[in-house]
Amino acid sequence: MAIWNLLWLYILILYVNNGRMEASHKVYPQFQSLSAVNIRQLHHTAFHFQPPKNWINDPNGPMYYNGIYHIFYQYNPKGAVWGNIVWGHSISKDLINWKELEPAICPSKHFDIDGAWSGSTTILPSNKPIILYTGVDSNGIQTQNYAVPANLSDPYLRKWIKPGNNPLIDPENGVNATAFRDPSTAWWLNGRWRVLVGSERNSRGIAYLYRSRDFIHWTKAKHPFHSAPNTGMWECPDFYPVSLSSKEGLDPSYMGKHVKHVLKVSLDDARYDYYTLGTYLTNDDKYVPDNASVDGWAGLRYDYGNFYASKTFFDPAKRRRILWGWVNESDFTQDDVKKGWAGIQAIPRIVWLDTNQRQLKQWPVEELNTLRGEIVKMSHQKLKKGHHIEIQGITAAQADIDVTFYIPSLDKTEEFNPSWEDAQRLCANKGSKVEGGVGPFGLLTLASKNLEEYTAVFFRVFKTSKKHVVLLCSDARSSSLEDGIYKPSFAGFVDVDLADKKLSLRSLIDHSVVESFGGGGKTCITSRVYPTLAVLDNAHLYAFNNGDETIIVKNLNAWSMNKAKMN
Repeated sequence: MAIWNLLWLYILILYVNNGRMEASHKVYPQFQSLSAVNIRQLHHTAFHFQPPKNWINDPNGPMYYNGIYHIFYQYNPKGAVWGNIVWGHSISKDLINWKELEPAICPSKHFDIDGAWSGSTTILPSNKPIILYTGVDSNGIQTQNYAVPANLSDPYLRKWIKPGNNPLIDPENGVNATAFRDPSTAWWLNGRWRVLVGSERNSRGIAYLYRSRDFIHWTKAKHPFHSAPNTGMWECPDFYPVSLSSKEGLDPSYMGKHVKHVLKVSLDDARYDYYTLGTYLTNDDKYVPDNASVDGWAGLRYDYGNFYASKTFFDPAKRRRILWGWVNESDFTQDDVKKGWAGIQAIPRIVWLDTNQRQLKQWPVEELNTLRGEIVKMSHQKLKKGHHIEIQGITAAQADIDVTFYIPSLDKTEEFNPSWEDAQRLCANKGSKVEGGVGPFGLLTLASKNLEEYTAVFFRVFKTSKKHVVLLCSDARSSSLEDGIYKPSFAGFVDVDLADKKLSLRSLIDHSVVESFGGGGKTCITSRVYPTLAVLDNAHLYAFNNGDETIIVKNLNAWSMNKAKMN
């Protein structure tokens, strides 16, 4: 449309004429510009996204544009701790192999001199991408700004410019100016663009809604799009539709009848993402979660482990919605400085609505399968109580495991105590060594030969008067012989029907990360681990069972994974 061509010309003319530390990031001035001399590769991943060195955090503005996937990310080009943050930029044809480009956005103007923080991309009409991001001025005030490609004919969009009419959105009276950040991807409805900005006031998490006809002049809606008390700062809000009848992804501006909407926010106080499913009241421009969808601590999560600041985008090439999430470190800051790097991104996942319409499901993008080497198979293998079986013939430190367990009988299932609502606490109390009726059973990943070290990923089944309750754990407490590092027992419940007595598990093992998908992607858990013995060729993989009921490994497929071309 002509109006968008004029808008683009206007933006470029403005540019020619005008030619922090987030709450949970600790500042280490002595380290943030300390360049690594020798990069330690021992725990460096082989097929997860990360630069060769230095710190990364939030994925920013992922998009598919003219046949190329782009991922931007918060990046410190000078050191392995948070600081000196710019928008790193990498490109790919397949979401797995990546080429690093120069940073897209660096602090340089009065409105972002103290921070070029997270944001999103939107593809405007006439196929023109635009970045919205948070800038921090010298007084700590957070504003929303934009950047555009300097040259749309460059297939890689290497250079981005900040037009002179920035900032686009200032915090108004009543808005917490130091907690006002991370604009979402915009969507189009009834002649206006809409975008969300995360905020907080008096411990109430808030997603503010802004509207614009031209993507330049924005007005805040009278009422917040959604908010919830006692949830703290809402970072990185994400809002998108999902189909009620298909796994296909939808453009963010799609407003058909047969959809639900997803609102995801990242809780700065707790450092995890939660989402709700609900209804977008387009006449009122408000979002209402379903009755069964809970805001805050007890809500649904994409991932019950090391996973934060996530961002989705619509991939028009394969009509899917793809999720990126930051996987932070669990070791000491001094360790990050010594090894010269910190932070990875989870494997990009497709996201769709479960047929029960109560939750989302996730699965690694199909392109990951191109890294698979020779397959090792196991089938109809009995696991009696106290037994473990090694899966041999693969590189256990760098592998993809997909297994289906069969439970011959549920008669020995333990009673579920209604007070066990906290899955993580339940997993800590009933770990992989605590014998049960049905379970614990699953995988011992990144295990040393004599099991001094391992990360256990396992199921445990309970029963109530009405149903069975399935717990999935990723327990890192025995993952390393090193003392003091964060080794939690992550867990979540899996909403599955055990009528067929089967439970499936897929785990991606990559040296210092174990990323697991239970029940076909209903419950996902990512753990960061740093084994001291179970490294490289000394890593092993076992299937195990410590429950009274014999478990059958019905089908197990395991692949050694090849190394991706990574930046």
